Amino acid sequence: MFKYIRRVRGTVALAAVAAGLLPLGACNVKHELLAPQQPGVISPTSVANATAAEALYAGALDSWKQAMVNGDNNTEALFQFDALFTDEVRSADTFSQRNDADQRVTQSNDGVLTPIYNSAQQARGRARDAINSLLAFDTSPLGTAHTGEMYLAMGAIETALSESFCNGVPYGETVNGQPVYGQPLSAVDGAKLSITRFDSALVYLKGSDATSTAIKNAVLIAKGRAQVDVGDFAGAAATVAPVPTSFQYVWNYSITTIDDGWWVMGPAVKRYNAGDSISAAGIIQNAIPFAELKDPRVVTEDTHVQAEDRKSDFIQVNNWDRDDPVPPLSGIDARLIQAEAQLNAGNIGGMMTTLNALRTSPQTIGIFAIPAMAALPTPADKTAATNLFFREKALWQYERGWRMGDLRRLVRQYGRTQDQVYPNGKFARNTTPSGSYGTEVAFPVPDAETTNPNFHGCIDTNA
Repeated sequence: MFKYIRRVRGTVALAAVAAGLLPLGACNVKHELLAPQQPGVISPTSVANATAAEALYAGALDSWKQAMVNGDNNTEALFQFDALFTDEVRSADTFSQRNDADQRVTQSNDGVLTPIYNSAQQARGRARDAINSLLAFDTSPLGTAHTGEMYLAMGAIETALSESFCNGVPYGETVNGQPVYGQPLSAVDGAKLSITRFDSALVYLKGSDATSTAIKNAVLIAKGRAQVDVGDFAGAAATVAPVPTSFQYVWNYSITTIDDGWWVMGPAVKRYNAGDSISAAGIIQNAIPFAELKDPRVVTEDTHVQAEDRKSDFIQVNNWDRDDPVPPLSGIDARLIQAEAQLNAGNIGGMMTTLNALRTSPQTIGIFAIPAMAALPTPADKTAATNLFFREKALWQYERGWRMGDLRRLVRQYGRTQDQVYPNGKFARNTTPSGSYGTEVAFPVPDAETTNPNFHGCIDTNA
């Protein structure tokens, strides 16, 4: 296309020279030169077709990916801010918003959190637009599978928002250009909403072709996750049972399109350090020492250079490179959902069989290869088994958007207090002790949502 445009422009320029040899009245040179080569207005009929529907589908997929793991403009997305809020990563940056998220004292007018929330809600809307267009203009087998994938995107975004933000997220839609404002929902009701999206997706994924099968596997994992969020552990285990452990649903990145957001915020600009259980202020209670654990599922490296704040040593995560794919949904996640169902059924031996089957075989996350590991001994009681399970889960799902919901569920479903679950104790900003960790268990819904007349702030700030 670029060469074609240059060639056309060259032709126009040459024609203009020739025109200069003619009497001025022969043509209007100014109008010829300034006339648009492409129409400036796209009519509704131009986008009322299968090609346009597929374009909306592709754009919605990209919006979902960027809303969760942004790789553009040197800014983070929801999975990354979640990681700061939990123990996965630590701020190595001078921006107060990143330090606030790390300390769990985020404000509802936060200048980083607000666009993260807006991007996620907008990605939902784009998925809905794609669904409407696909249903109207592309009922081919591929278009039908893509409709299912768009319902997957909607449900997964609603799950992520419900897990990350306080009780009271509203899920509205735009219909015929007019906003239809949603009512605020609790985290559990948000998960129930997402389950309806996944059930809708499965209606369109009846095919046995490779594309339909892959999307269906992703939907089953996502639905199982939402079922766990509402406490239906047995139902979740049954949902994910058909998914192979080797399955991966990946978001791809490349130097020519968009970078892996974890690489951007880590090695590229050094704003995020690997999470640890100690800081300049002392021990960080409840935090997994990802930086120092030397676990093959989280590979870290002391680069011996300063981080973005010019004070912290930069501890780099090597799981992801610039153009490495990230799998938000994996067959490993399916096995972990089954293991949690076994835990809640009191079958600790069965849980350990499931966990050790993952450990004792090589696994792959994206293109990150994990060697086989030794089996773990069976814990003595359910409390110890719960501790072990969530530690294993955190290591298998590191930086893949699951940790925030898990910490919240440990409070809501397992009866623990927030100071027994989240990073706790004295806090250090940029290697300087600075107060203590906050008590938030989720992000506040940003003030930007107050344009919704149904929204009047969080219903509550409970898990």
